[in-house]
Amino acid sequence: MTGPAVSPAGPAGAERDSAGDELPDDPRVGDFDLGEVPSARSIRRFTAQAARAKAGASVGSLLTDVYTAVTSVVISVLIVLGVVQQLGSALPPAPPAHASGGLSLPALVALVLLAAAGALLSTAGRLGPVGAEGAQAAWWLPLPVDRRGLLRPSARRVPLVAALAGASVVVVLEAGLLARGGGDLLRAGLLGACLAGVVVLAAALAQTRGVPRRRIALAGDLVLVAAPVLAALVVLTGRTPAALPSPSWLVVVGAAATAALLATAVDRRLGVLPGRTLREGGSVATQAVGAVVSLDSRELGRALTGGVAPSVRRRVSRLRTARGPATALVTADLVVLRRSLRHVVQIVVAAGLPVLATAVPQLASTVGVLVAVLAGGWMAASASAEGARWAEMAPVLDRLLPLGHRTVRRLRMVVPGVVALLWSLVAFAVVGRWAGATQDWLMLGVVAAPVWAAAAVRAAYRPAPRWDKPLVATPAGALPTGVLSVIARGPDLVAFCLLPLWIAIGLGTVTTLMVTAQVWLSVIAVMIASSTAEKGWMERMLDDQEQRKGAAA
Repeated sequence: MTGPAVSPAGPAGAERDSAGDELPDDPRVGDFDLGEVPSARSIRRFTAQAARAKAGASVGSLLTDVYTAVTSVVISVLIVLGVVQQLGSALPPAPPAHASGGLSLPALVALVLLAAAGALLSTAGRLGPVGAEGAQAAWWLPLPVDRRGLLRPSARRVPLVAALAGASVVVVLEAGLLARGGGDLLRAGLLGACLAGVVVLAAALAQTRGVPRRRIALAGDLVLVAAPVLAALVVLTGRTPAALPSPSWLVVVGAAATAALLATAVDRRLGVLPGRTLREGGSVATQAVGAVVSLDSRELGRALTGGVAPSVRRRVSRLRTARGPATALVTADLVVLRRSLRHVVQIVVAAGLPVLATAVPQLASTVGVLVAVLAGGWMAASASAEGARWAEMAPVLDRLLPLGHRTVRRLRMVVPGVVALLWSLVAFAVVGRWAGATQDWLMLGVVAAPVWAAAAVRAAYRPAPRWDKPLVATPAGALPTGVLSVIARGPDLVAFCLLPLWIAIGLGTVTTLMVTAQVWLSVIAVMIASSTAEKGWMERMLDDQEQRKGAAA
């Protein structure tokens, strides 16, 4: 369409420029063609067509990728379901009357689902349910079109993925541990999908209302912490449910209606989302997806930790414990851990895993306690090694302080070692009560604490997979050769240097020989984790720069 040129006019109607000067009588200035503004759907289609043209992908390759992805997901769910069913059938039957201080298996399933809902809400708050990636934010957001139409695919994608994950988790737990099937399992799976969608849509609605993502993530963390707190209350009161009620179709329909109402409310408010919020959410989500695709758990942790903007008002610490290079490094790790609420919550949950394993009569077995100790110890140690993971990416503080490489690695083990020691006091106190001779188990847990710290630091400083090497085709996509050896750095110390601990849990007793062997293996683990033979790409680059400077000098 055509229209008059937009320019300020004087009292006599003469056209003037921005400075107020009269424009010359030029026919080229009178009219110009604004053109027709395309719709949001046409812009999305044009972008998709351009992306397909640049990628050179055909419809056949797209269908093949979709088929491969769906098949991989289905096979993974079936494998996990089969393993859980085997574990569920291997569990002993529930006692006829629960003793005071016990926790039933249905109550444990309900608490696990509550913790999963909190983790989902926390993740949605950190990633931002609605966001725009870099290219979309640079081109789509400034366009004079309806923003709702541009953001609808992004607003639908995350709730659908959450619904699929929620249904899978509920089906696995219900069928594997509670031995449900048929209509009960179908209703439970649909209810899990609807509730997972409700959680994500609630986070998206809060995002459209201007609630900071930090508060949404904090709410999810509080729900996650509420699960072990409720478990402790149930254990203390002794009021544990004998069974979980099967959801009716009315409850499923109500959850689906709630999800539909939230989806409608979110869709109506997509146009009021500010561009800054969309850019931040899209940037963090892109970083997290890239970390998952590249099998880099450290980058995923950085995305989840740095995805929430820090509070404007933050208490400034005087750092009085920093009295020298060594104490400054340890203080920095303490500050990083203190300011990361996600990792503090992870440590609390890790401390509750052995407690729950020994409190549930059906899980208080050798396998159940062993799995709980393994998962809880690794969670606690990994959460406390955030400073080492950031140092692997940007070893600025490591280079500035007058400390050797091995000394730096050992100082990075101090905070994880202290956390592992505190976790061991809680975990092995309940394990000792389960197996008897609490003092012996506490001694074994204390001497095993350095292994957890060494494994966490070794995993933090592991080199990244070499994507420049030949790739191997797998059902999950192309992977570089030797990726398993890279991922195993860190867990290998847990597997080999904690053998006396695993044997003690398997036999249900602690001997002097086990404690002595664990002491020597802890020393070996610290020495292995202190090695700098294999460095990350950032450390190698800095070493090369120092060598060039030395050669130039």
